[in-house]
Formats: sequence, structure tokens, C-alpha cells
Amino acid sequence: MLSLLRRIVLASFLAMSSAPNNRLVSETSITVRSPELDSFGHVNHAVFLNYLEHGRFEALEKAGLSWSRLDETGRSIFVVRIEVDYLEEAKRGQQLLVRTWAQSFRRTSMVLGQEIVREEAPQSVVVQAAVTAVWIGANRRPQRVPEEVQRRLLGNLNSLQNLD
Repeated sequence: MLSLLRRIVLASFLAMSSAPNNRLVSETSITVRSPELDSFGHVNHAVFLNYLEHGRFEALEKAGLSWSRLDETGRSIFVVRIEVDYLEEAKRGQQLLVRTWAQSFRRTSMVLGQEIVREEAPQSVVVQAAVTAVWIGANRRPQRVPEEVQRRLLGNLNSLQNLD
């Protein structure tokens, strides 16, 4: 009995939003569609990875880091690790929000925190994820994460300076 109670408390703790309130958090709306469901009638676990990727693309775009801008500078961003916790199910027709924020930066990599919540119950977390991505230069080798990128993703969007 105690073990069951511990699991319920842990699940409740994990299902609380982890999005920071002290930095920029991008939100992307998604509607669950029929082809994204598995044989159990809920969103297939692999589809959530597509939702998270879409949220990352939107977050970069909102921070002024569009694909065309990255292409102009010869830069790429390669995902090298994704940690995902699936906490609740999502079903056809539900409106979801993908929240994305910069969690941390190292020399050549960054970790983006992400969560998927229901629009009608934004404190109820469906998926939590930590995505590690490496910045790649025009020479196809890892490069230092540009300071401007760090400022933009952390929410300090003072100017549209060059990314060089």
C-alpha cells in the first residue's frame, strides 16, 4: 500500500509544470489528429517527438533564429540526446501547448527544456523533455554556441545583431 501511495505522489509531482517563470518560454499550439493515434486510441509516443521538434523550430523562429538565417551563416543545430517522460495520454481533437525554453548552455551545446500540456489545463503536464543540441559550423564541426543565440533564447532580445 505504501509503495502505491509513493508512486501516486511521485506521479503528481512529475506532472506539475516545470517551465521557468523567469525566462522566455515559447508556446506552440497543436491539435491532435487521427493519424497520430496508436491502436490504443491515444497519441503514439513517437509522435510526441514530432510535436517537440515542431515546438523547438517555432521557439528558434520566435527568437529570430530562422532556418534561412542559420543557412546564411552556414550553421546547423544537431540534436544529440533527448530525454522524455510520458506522464499522461493525449487523445484525438485535444488542443496541446508545446512549451520550449533554454535550460542551460555549455561551450558547443545547449539543453532546451520542453513540456507538452493541455491548453484547457496548462498545469497538467502530458510530456516533459530535455533536448541536448550541438551547434555545428559551416565546416560541419562543433562550434561555440554564439553569445547572441544565448541572449535571444534566454529572452534578452535587445537587438537583431549578426550571429557571427
